[in-house]
Amino acid sequence: MADKSLARETSAVVASAHAACARFRGTDPLVVGRTRRQLAAEVGFPDESGRVPLARWMRAMTFERLVREDRFAAEIATTAVGGLGLDRPGGIVTSDAHEDGGRTAGLLAEAHDRAVSEGSVTLIHGAAIPFADFAERDAAEVRPDFVVVAARTDRDGASWLILGGAKDYERVRSRIEDSRLLKGFLQVALGAESAASWSQVPTGMSVHSCGVLAVPRNAFLQPTALVESLDDHRAEVRMRVAERRREVEQLPLVEPQDLANHVAHLRATFDPATCTTCTLFSYCRNELRTSTEPTDLLVELGIPSETRPHVIGLVDGTGPLGRAPASVVANVTATLEGVGQSTGQRRIDQAGRPGTVNVVLAKSDSAALGVHGIAAQRITPEGCESWRTTVFDDPQSARCRREVMRLLGRELSAAMAEVRAADAAGAAEVADSSEADSPVPVHLVVPDQPTADVLVSIADNLAGVELSRLRWERDEHMGRAPLTFDGEPAEIPSPLQETERIAVSFLLEADRARALTLRSPIVDLGEALARHVVAGGPQVASHRLDYLLAWAESTTDGPVEPRELEDEIEAALHTPGARLTSRSSDAIHEALTAPGDQRSEAGAHHGETSGYAALVTAELDYKRGIVERALDVLEAVPDSRVREVHREIEGDAQAVWRRRLALRASDLVRFGRTHRYWRNALVPVIESDDKCRKQLLALTNPQTAEDLAVDAGVREVAVATVAGTSPLVLDVDSRRIGGGSRIVLLRVNGEMCVERPEVGLTVQKGSFKFAGLSIGALTSTGELATSRRFEWEPENVPDLSVGDRLVVADFAWFAANKNNRFLNLTRPRVDDVSAPKPTCEPSSYSEAPENHERCCRPHEDAEAERADRIAERRARGELNPEVWPPVADSDGFEVAPADAPVADVTAEPVTSPPDDVTMDDLE
Repeated sequence: MADKSLARETSAVVASAHAACARFRGTDPLVVGRTRRQLAAEVGFPDESGRVPLARWMRAMTFERLVREDRFAAEIATTAVGGLGLDRPGGIVTSDAHEDGGRTAGLLAEAHDRAVSEGSVTLIHGAAIPFADFAERDAAEVRPDFVVVAARTDRDGASWLILGGAKDYERVRSRIEDSRLLKGFLQVALGAESAASWSQVPTGMSVHSCGVLAVPRNAFLQPTALVESLDDHRAEVRMRVAERRREVEQLPLVEPQDLANHVAHLRATFDPATCTTCTLFSYCRNELRTSTEPTDLLVELGIPSETRPHVIGLVDGTGPLGRAPASVVANVTATLEGVGQSTGQRRIDQAGRPGTVNVVLAKSDSAALGVHGIAAQRITPEGCESWRTTVFDDPQSARCRREVMRLLGRELSAAMAEVRAADAAGAAEVADSSEADSPVPVHLVVPDQPTADVLVSIADNLAGVELSRLRWERDEHMGRAPLTFDGEPAEIPSPLQETERIAVSFLLEADRARALTLRSPIVDLGEALARHVVAGGPQVASHRLDYLLAWAESTTDGPVEPRELEDEIEAALHTPGARLTSRSSDAIHEALTAPGDQRSEAGAHHGETSGYAALVTAELDYKRGIVERALDVLEAVPDSRVREVHREIEGDAQAVWRRRLALRASDLVRFGRTHRYWRNALVPVIESDDKCRKQLLALTNPQTAEDLAVDAGVREVAVATVAGTSPLVLDVDSRRIGGGSRIVLLRVNGEMCVERPEVGLTVQKGSFKFAGLSIGALTSTGELATSRRFEWEPENVPDLSVGDRLVVADFAWFAANKNNRFLNLTRPRVDDVSAPKPTCEPSSYSEAPENHERCCRPHEDAEAERADRIAERRARGELNPEVWPPVADSDGFEVAPADAPVADVTAEPVTSPPDDVTMDDLE
């Protein structure tokens, strides 16, 4: 066993997502003398779930190489020192410790001397530091990716040691997920804590309280540095280290013959949503599967510990106890019966309707925004068109990203033209209807959220590039050299074509729409199907559309065996979403990187169709088939009364977007770049959206209505039981709803009242009016023994029987109208801040800029002004590289200097990751 492998695992344990698990800690390499992957194989459950795809490993190695490039190493060191408020470096020196502790100590001493005598800053790659409180164990080393040494400004003859790490985290919508950054800084904090206790740190050198994380700033993996305080992270690390030391001392080195017993006696903290990246996942899951304890089934399903006592009776046959969420009861019931459980909700999504475009894609693991191929299908008033499939030979390139947008833009443009014609034809038949006020919306339909994330991230990237181009074109027009934010020569990209801009603008609209839960420019088929069926097995498994689809089809095709289905889905070669399985990713990457004369044959040894294009096409074919099956299942679900309500809400919002697009005004604004005024103005919009969403769910979803009614924190919805029918008497289980309250009947037993044939819907300009619901006031019966019993006199008297279980709501929650004939649901507000008004014309801003500055000002004009403002700051010496400390560039992830090195993951020969490295280590 190589010490290096043990060191990597033993230093990662403190920052691991599994550190709270006693079995994970108890199988530390210091205790078992081998890596966890080897341990898993020796106890009979070799790990596959945490295996790193070849393309992902090559991406990590490529990013590590870029971090070591002199140019980027100098940038990282400079940014770190400037971000900490230290003096400008007198020079930048880089060196490599080659993960050797003795060499690290020597280089630190040299760096300290340079810092105090010359003011130089040193960046050391590949440092090796004894693990905090484990210096006596040779294998226990922390290996930070780099450390920075700089002179202190508050003390002569002293220096700072700044710990750093490098993580090639993917940016989603220009941002890196906070949980990933947290984990990355925890690993940096472990290095800082270890360095603080190392006796060979030079005298006069102190560990800084902040750390540095090098992450990609753009799609080409060019590094940038993030600086953050490590105080809280180090406190957690100290706690974990102390805990780990106690356990290591209590658990002596395990002999090979005792491994199985040692692992078995350690209690696992199992969570199917997070444990999949642990190499012992299969072992722990099998332990639960073979257990005879009823509670272990609930653990296997991922039921929260506080909910298990309420549903354990479903497993052992004693019946449910207390008020468990209806969705949890349905999940357990489906698992026991092998049949998906209907939620009772009718259909509200827009998938499969004219104006929708079905999209599937195969994402490359070798690039944050890389796409191997894409397939799209447009739904027209005449029916479904054929799928159009495109395979990209250069998945990492900017050209590939623009081609993806061009293809989507073409489909969206055609869809808008078709629904516009249909809308115009029907406008004469509907009062107060016009395309300008509320056009028929268009939608992209995707199999899962990661597919949407990839598309929106590409759009976000291209929007930033386009805005930079507009500024640089202004510079050229004004006779200025186009420069990056850091003052280096820039290469002006080609402009977005019209079809590309349509897709980019639409996807950015979808990005902003995430703040509003009733918006649906992108329809997630998995989410849509989950509204109608609750699957058995682990709840997290339902995030895969093919798994959820099998449960949906079980209602007609017959029961499934949950564990067999879960294993079958995990073993499948393909996935329904954008991200590939490791096997498929490896085959495609090997075919992509094969020499030209071998490319058509690559992949044949994997047992699949040979050739890069054939492999990608087979992947897309599987995804297309899943989408078509899911649409067929949804087609069999009856439409809800409020399906048109959701369509109208999206139409209202897209009317604003179409004005943005037509006038090129604020249509390329990313959510992360909206100014403070816009964000503040969104608060009441979000509030109205949230209230309308809850009201629609209470009206249409039986499970949600039940959960709201039994939730002690919800005042507006309650359970009632029919105690008498002549007169109508109800026992209302609520302290808020009582005598004098006016209520509306939402559900009778399992049936939602709004879906009854006698209920009518009228779409009005400011509200949605429902007629035919039972609405009326409650009157106390005066019976002291039954203080929650009331007479009810609704205008529309429902057909009820004694004992019927009802869900009722306070009418004032919905509307303020006085009569009991109608329920008016207020339309949610639209996000029309910084958007053209319906009266704005293409010439409005140029003719009266002072009146239209905040509505229809084109991007070209706004970016020209920003370019002039940047040029003025640069002339005053307020921008990089003149100013110190460096000014942070909010768009730095979009563009880079023309001569900067870029990543090319396909240029190097494919190498396999070390056996001890898992996805948990990389992510």
